[in-house]
Amino acid sequence: MAHVESAHLVELALRNATPTDADAEALRHVEQCDRCRDELRMLTRVVAAARTAQLVDLPTAPPDHVWQRISRDVSGTPATPRPPAPAPARGRHALLALLALAAAAGIAIAHRYLHERAELVQRGVVGQGQTPEQA
Repeated sequence: MAHVESAHLVELALRNATPTDADAEALRHVEQCDRCRDELRMLTRVVAAARTAQLVDLPTAPPDHVWQRISRDVSGTPATPRPPAPAPARGRHALLALLALAAAAGIAIAHRYLHERAELVQRGVVGQGQTPEQA
């Protein structure tokens, strides 16, 4: 049998519905599969923690605008579109591209150096703690 779908594991962890034959089959798979068993165990812990959480467990009460947005999203009221984020300045974009290119070049050079050094050590030309000049 293929692995149990994550959505099905969530339903099993929630235990909101009456068990079905598909649930029994999924649980038989979970007994045999470490991956699915670990995922179900983790989801069950999350559900238990969420069900026992209280408002005092939160670091601070969420601001009113958070509840308003949740209410708006749940009710399906369309949100006011946000203006697009300003594009980065052309010079800043070029600088970021140049920095990324320099980082990639540095990584490539370091990789080649370490690869060549490993070959020299493997062939016995250079000792583990020596540089090629000391050999």
